[in-house]
Amino acid sequence: MPDMDNFKEASAFGVGTPQETVGFPLKGCGSLDWGMKSRLARIFDPKDGRSLMLACDHGFIMGPTGGVERIDLSIVPLLSHADCLMCTRGVLRALIPATSRIPVCLRSDAGTSVLTELNDNVVIDPEDAIRLNASAMAVMVAVGDANFEGKTVANLYHTVDIGQRYGIPVMGVTAVGKQMTRDARYFRLATRICAENGANIVKTYYTEGFETVVAACPVPIVIAGGKKIPERDALELAYKAINDGAAGVDMGRNVFQSEHPAAMIQAVRAVIHDGLKPDQAYQLYQDLSK
Repeated sequence: MPDMDNFKEASAFGVGTPQETVGFPLKGCGSLDWGMKSRLARIFDPKDGRSLMLACDHGFIMGPTGGVERIDLSIVPLLSHADCLMCTRGVLRALIPATSRIPVCLRSDAGTSVLTELNDNVVIDPEDAIRLNASAMAVMVAVGDANFEGKTVANLYHTVDIGQRYGIPVMGVTAVGKQMTRDARYFRLATRICAENGANIVKTYYTEGFETVVAACPVPIVIAGGKKIPERDALELAYKAINDGAAGVDMGRNVFQSEHPAAMIQAVRAVIHDGLKPDQAYQLYQDLSK
């Protein structure tokens, strides 16, 4: 029993001061459990609801592609500038310092490589995501791929079931279907299917009419950086996506394949969180590259 000597009677009830109801900055996430919200708040800055995700999961289908031959040398030095790291469990265990404290969106499916037919994936044991303290799990969905659409949607659905059980958000990653035109109509379909099947975040590609893709998707969208393009163009891509309603950018090759990766990631961050326009961000990139 507590010592009752000098016991102070409760009196600070704040009568007349209503309890504050704290909102949540991400759309479609207001009714999620506390653990889900906590993990999402690690990925997306609560101040603006946006995220700069650094992707380095390319090796799970492409091997040691340019820029990620040595992740300890190319990616680890950039972690302090990112809001979240997207990587595989093998890279996480082998190369990412646990002391970095960066939230991780764990690539949670794997299968065929670039040497064979893509998208024939299976899901890893979700308990490994728990062991790795993942803030989110990422699963690819191949809408429009006649061979693997059903299988990849099932992968997402299964991962969402596990995520709901343990409070881990799931990001649906839209692969570009072979039988679909890569336009806003396709991406509205693909992103909505991910959300309808329970994805808490959707990763997709920017396209003309992207504002309609965002409007039709009830959960946050982050865009993929895609293939390497000139730095000024990549900064403009990030700016347009954010301006059209994206909640963030998951950029890989346009950062780690840049001539000056540290300068590039800081310029992209300034677009996402500070509202810099493309020319301003490119000037920042040039200044930091000196």
